[in-house]
Amino acid sequence: MPVYDRVQAAAWLPASPDASLTARYRALPFPEQWWDVMLDLCNTGRPDAAEPYRTVPTYRMDQVLQTLAPDHLVLGRPFSGRGETGYWLLVPEGTAPLPESTFRALRDTWLGDLRPDMATSPEYRELLRDARNLLNEAPPSWRPAELELLRCPVTDGGTAAPLDHMYPLTTDQVARRVLALEPFDFGGGRLRFHAVPRGPKDQGAELVSEPLPFETRGRTWWYSVVLNITLHTVPFDGLPRIHLHIGIRRWATRVGARTGRLHLARGRKSTVLLRPRVPWLRGAPVSDRFAVAHLERRWDREAGAWTTGWAGGGPTGILRKISLAEPFPDTEEILASPEKWLIDDMRAAVVHSTAMGTHGVGAGLMSDQRSQIMEWAQAAMPAELRPVPERVRTRLGSSAPSAPKGTHRDQRTRKATAYAMTCLDAATPADGRPVLEARLLWQTPEMRDTAIDALTTHLGLVDADHPTDAKFRDAVPGTPAVLEWVTPELTVRLRCMKLTGGLGTDLPIMDGARPTRATVTTAIATRRDEAAAFLAADRPGAVPSIALVELDRAADFATPHHDPKFALRLGFAKAGVLTQFLAVPKKVKGYNTVGNAGHRALMAWDDALRQLGARYHTRPSPDTGVPAEMRYAAIWMVRRNQKSRTRWSGYVPVAVLVTPGPEDGTARVQGWDAAADAGAGDWISYPAMLLRLTEYADVSSAAPDVADENDGPVRRPRRRKSMDEQRRATEEWLQKVQRSLRGVPTMLLAQAQNARSHWTWLQDGRLEADRIRTGHAPARRLDPDLRLVRVRNGRDRETAQWWGVNRDDGPNGLPSHLWVPQHGGGRVFWSTTPKPVQFQSSAVVADKLGGRRLTQGPRAGELTVDTDKPAWNPSLVELAVLGCHESDGDVPEALALAVHHLRQPADYPEALSLPLPLHLAGLAQQYVLPLPSEGSGG
Repeated sequence: MPVYDRVQAAAWLPASPDASLTARYRALPFPEQWWDVMLDLCNTGRPDAAEPYRTVPTYRMDQVLQTLAPDHLVLGRPFSGRGETGYWLLVPEGTAPLPESTFRALRDTWLGDLRPDMATSPEYRELLRDARNLLNEAPPSWRPAELELLRCPVTDGGTAAPLDHMYPLTTDQVARRVLALEPFDFGGGRLRFHAVPRGPKDQGAELVSEPLPFETRGRTWWYSVVLNITLHTVPFDGLPRIHLHIGIRRWATRVGARTGRLHLARGRKSTVLLRPRVPWLRGAPVSDRFAVAHLERRWDREAGAWTTGWAGGGPTGILRKISLAEPFPDTEEILASPEKWLIDDMRAAVVHSTAMGTHGVGAGLMSDQRSQIMEWAQAAMPAELRPVPERVRTRLGSSAPSAPKGTHRDQRTRKATAYAMTCLDAATPADGRPVLEARLLWQTPEMRDTAIDALTTHLGLVDADHPTDAKFRDAVPGTPAVLEWVTPELTVRLRCMKLTGGLGTDLPIMDGARPTRATVTTAIATRRDEAAAFLAADRPGAVPSIALVELDRAADFATPHHDPKFALRLGFAKAGVLTQFLAVPKKVKGYNTVGNAGHRALMAWDDALRQLGARYHTRPSPDTGVPAEMRYAAIWMVRRNQKSRTRWSGYVPVAVLVTPGPEDGTARVQGWDAAADAGAGDWISYPAMLLRLTEYADVSSAAPDVADENDGPVRRPRRRKSMDEQRRATEEWLQKVQRSLRGVPTMLLAQAQNARSHWTWLQDGRLEADRIRTGHAPARRLDPDLRLVRVRNGRDRETAQWWGVNRDDGPNGLPSHLWVPQHGGGRVFWSTTPKPVQFQSSAVVADKLGGRRLTQGPRAGELTVDTDKPAWNPSLVELAVLGCHESDGDVPEALALAVHHLRQPADYPEALSLPLPLHLAGLAQQYVLPLPSEGSGG
């Protein structure tokens, strides 16, 4: 086995602070004289109560340019727009922009599309005519521009602050250099890439290879390699970073046997890459880049049915009055023959998503093959860029925390659970043993017995009288079938009853039609109240308890709207009981949860006890310098937005505090209750906080993509005003939380992508070392007992892909450790953890493109293909020690090592993607939002 003592990231940075890279363009500013007339068009006829447009919505025009003029670079504009000198459109020097007549035709059609609801208004039509005449009198003109792409300002905190245009243009420039390389030779063929146009809201540049076939089990699947190039910053580093991410793009080509069409999920957009034989717009230059459009299955109110078409009317909507050189692809033809359109020089390639079903090609590329493609791409990097330096293992400690000694796992779990129950209930029974009371709400006898066996295994329980089948069958709330065990640490009481009354069935929503908001609200509220009444009859006590609930998996219900999981969670919480769901064991095509039922039940009990605050905590080693009594606090913003299953309407801040117990191995977990102590706020038990959070669940917005009850538009709060209010509320909330942490050494953790929108101090451009700001007052030094660590993962490609460097010219691997700068020091560290058990067999030498020969085992020397196997790579997690007290003995590397160890708690079978306190805080959102990712044990 190779030993990887160094890691390399797929990232580049300027060779020096003075390094400069420029590019020349033809640029088109958004004409200032257009603003008034276009804003009048947008705001005409809007209700007085509606917030007026302050900037012209160019999204539809940008979308059309991405599709029909892919060589045009579309830049985002500032919110105000007026008086800005920034550019709207750019084309690289040597590329011709659209002819003036073509651009004018596009512009005029876009103007008419700004307010389609006003198209029949005589007043609006006259205003539209005047606007077109005025714009024709002052047409925009393209002008030469030379822009800096690398050198950028630096913040007061010492962090690079790239200018807005650098994010799309620097990455586009690198992408063009990659395209100029000879195609990548993978042994069985060559990868030739094409650029994908990017809009102002897209991140960086994207290159997609021409499709590759994969034959398996009598059918052909298609896939490509995709390269994403993005620009990022790192706290306290004055040089920006360019990341190169490599992945697999799978193409949707399988049509349904019954429908004969490609399946599109309701309410979701599917990206389509297009390559016309000739430019659609007459006079437009020929381009080697893809065009982009989106297919959408949406609810047609007039027809009262689901229909499929180009999203938002697509280019065909805005171009209905423009003559095209070649007809735009018909959606029905693409859906009926997606493979034909794909292999015909990629005239139309529909991107596969998991909502479309399974795919024969596994996702991702493994580390060694990624490093080979990176080495090929390195030749495209300009001399002004150099690879980021390799990092080495920390010498302060091992990769994983010290394993507990002297006790078996079940004994440790009983010990942690007993301490958690003691923290919940101050009243100690006469025998001195705390009581763990749990409920098992079952639907099948098989899973009932499996769950009971799993609990006895997990806690090492023996000698309980097992009720008869008749007792189980007759058990109801109030008179359940009870099992009881007595251990040296605690008494365990399990109350078993069948989930009856239709609680586990689909919510009562009519199938077929798009449900209204009122229908979904009523269904959730009704099932919630039924669940609360059901469990209240079993007389739960004042101390929070847990119920393991056997329920069908989400895919077994008619639609996501019909899934009762969230309604049951709210109802049981109303009765004072937390919930952990466990999928009904089934054997269906492509899905079998019978064979692993025991493992799933064991994991479900593990998660259930953690909701009660049962945690095994290993104290940091004394030689690291981290205080043994160090507490770990974490904040998490539960946000309801358009990517959640709820509509955007607000947020709930969550804070969790993990405090070491009286002896090594125990820990107390608490949550922040802002309403406690007459509004001053206080820490309460973690399960009590989870129950309290259900009060924030807004069932009126619990369903995705629902109409209101009279099918009219639903008014939502203005995002800008609401976000300002939320930030102020967050700062006030943070001030109270921070004050409560004084007096005891505490490390405060926050996840960058989650919290920085509301706590803006966490943004790279605002950070200053060893300082903190939680309001309008200037930043100040940290409290003496507080440390601040920001965690950032690979979401939005903000941390780079990586691999372990093999010094013996062997395959590059995936080692786990805390990685530090070679010469020590610094505040930013990299954390990597082992692969989960389900991916342990993923070979680092796996080849998705050309196959490889096996080197070990009885099949050594044989050729194997890895294209159908998923390639999972642990994410590189960035740990930035934003604030500590080095003059008082703090060592940033030691603090980072403690956080790295928190990703590998002793009572978890696998490493966590986030440190334990952040993980617990993030899980709390299950009691506020009906998240689709919430586990069901299946």
